[in-house]
Amino acid sequence: MYSRIISNIRPLGFTLETRNPFLFCVHHLDYYPKGNAELGPDASLVGRNLGQDFTPKDGWLMYHGERIPSFPAHPHRGFETITVALRGFVDHSDSHGAAGHYGEGDVQWMTAGAGLQHAEIFPLLNQDSENTLELFQIWLNLSKAQKFAKPFYKMLWAEDIPTVKEADADGNKIEITLIAGTLGEFSAPLPAPDSWAADMENETAIWLIKMAPDAQWKIPAASAEANRTLYFYQGKGLSAAGVEIESYHSVDLLP
Repeated sequence: MYSRIISNIRPLGFTLETRNPFLFCVHHLDYYPKGNAELGPDASLVGRNLGQDFTPKDGWLMYHGERIPSFPAHPHRGFETITVALRGFVDHSDSHGAAGHYGEGDVQWMTAGAGLQHAEIFPLLNQDSENTLELFQIWLNLSKAQKFAKPFYKMLWAEDIPTVKEADADGNKIEITLIAGTLGEFSAPLPAPDSWAADMENETAIWLIKMAPDAQWKIPAASAEANRTLYFYQGKGLSAAGVEIESYHSVDLLP
């Protein structure tokens, strides 16, 4: 315990530790080179464990892909995947006929429910410049009553996702992008209908918080039952409740 407000400061790994009702979170940041005619990397793949390439080499991974970085068809059941594509693009297809191409701030919300198979491909569209990919994929549990819900697919397009813009007492800017949940009078787009996030009493929130240097912001209070975790994934320094948090670390917050 570091203070009455924060606890459990820890470095971020390839996967990020989560708390109920979140099951899993991963931050992908790949500095892919120029693309080739097949939408894969215009670079040698010699020495990579293709099909299981999770060794950071030259700043990027192929994951389970052999020609294009990707996660080919694989099953999910009983939870939801929320993919926040900050930079680069994702191609999606699944066994229920849904398909999409999204990126650059778009969010995909997929309820696996009773079960489906889907594939995620990261096409390297630029053949004359690098193809940086950055995304979060978050797994959100389904309640016992919704474990076998009908699979559902929804896109939250970047232009429909609200960003709350504030300033502290010194005029330093803060921006909070609402993927899920509410902040004051602002609300994120409606989530999938069977989600924990569909019931406002659950206080499910996913926010991207961007702060100018020296900015100060007070996170609004939540109910005593809420679990809250802050992931500091980009920046040089952060102080929470007077405790210094190193870059690429997370911290649990009291409600």
